[in-house]
Amino acid sequence: MSLPQLIMLPGPTNVSPRVYAAMCKPMINHRGAEFHQLHSRILENAKKVFQTENDLFVLTSSGTGGVECAASNFLLPGEKIVVPVGGTFGERLAEAFRTYGANVIPIEVRMGSAPTADQIREVLEREKDAKAVAVVYNETSTGTTVRDIQRIGEVAKASGALFIVDAISVLGGDDLPVDKWGIDVCITASQKCLATPPGLALISVSRDAWKLAERAKPRSEYFSLIKCRKFRDEKMETPFTPAVNLFFALDEALQMILEIGLERWIWRHKNASAAYYAAFGRMGLSLFAEEASRSTVVIAINMPQGITAKDFREKLRTKYGVVVAGGFGSLKDSIFRIGNMGIVTPREVLITISSIGAALDELGFKGRLGAGINAALPMVSEF
Repeated sequence: MSLPQLIMLPGPTNVSPRVYAAMCKPMINHRGAEFHQLHSRILENAKKVFQTENDLFVLTSSGTGGVECAASNFLLPGEKIVVPVGGTFGERLAEAFRTYGANVIPIEVRMGSAPTADQIREVLEREKDAKAVAVVYNETSTGTTVRDIQRIGEVAKASGALFIVDAISVLGGDDLPVDKWGIDVCITASQKCLATPPGLALISVSRDAWKLAERAKPRSEYFSLIKCRKFRDEKMETPFTPAVNLFFALDEALQMILEIGLERWIWRHKNASAAYYAAFGRMGLSLFAEEASRSTVVIAINMPQGITAKDFREKLRTKYGVVVAGGFGSLKDSIFRIGNMGIVTPREVLITISSIGAALDELGFKGRLGAGINAALPMVSEF
């Protein structure tokens, strides 16, 4: 029997029927008045979700395209940027800046933990000519969030460095007031906590960031922020053909988030993550990330001894219709990861917990499933 799948990945995530319906609207002219209105409304609402008054742009690309946009617009070749690396996406962030010629000063961080402001300060005191600090706020590969992010921003500002944040997997799922925390460049993507299909990246740009962009000149034609600003200011358009149906989807998703209320949207992610952590702890599973740095949007769990990640994920998918992710690189066979992003209700949480418990039980792990469900219920009942 074919089962409908419940997608509990760290992106792409489940999408509301409202958003799917919006994608089916008839095509419009991306150089016409209808698109101008759509584009203007998206930018206005996206700024509310970013909590910023800075310039904001929507790029037709993956989140990685948003990172490449940041890497190609602000630094001159040879200029230094400090990048903490504690997982796959920290590595990718550092590599993007290297690709465009920056002198990357990496800070090695143990996987499962997060960088601190003191670590950043120590490096900036040594590398006094560093032009920027770039941080992955939520390391998707390890289920780890940088809880010192606000203080890191303060340290970067005190040294005169630009503060760049990869918030691809977390914006909308945890606290991130861009202006209040002094973030100069913030990047996210549509398919994570914004509950939109993949294909769009969003990037905000502060006045200080513009100063560097205008001096450095863009080294990518497609990701030129100067060109994006010119087309927006003169026509409320994008320089190149946008994915119009995805713009329809993002427009609907942003309106839905604001109808629910950004604070409550984020609160749902926090409450659901607390339910997961409580449930898995009571079931006897061990969690990968250290407690102080655990993510609200990616739950990383160690595989029980004697069970392979491949066998577990296949059982979970084929018998219970729930799709979760494995690990990256050296963590490929040792952890599995749940995406707690976007559409978060008691249904998703309880089905995922109970299905994981049942699949593991079949494979030989005798956890306390009932105790896990009982631990989660008080939290999800508040939704």
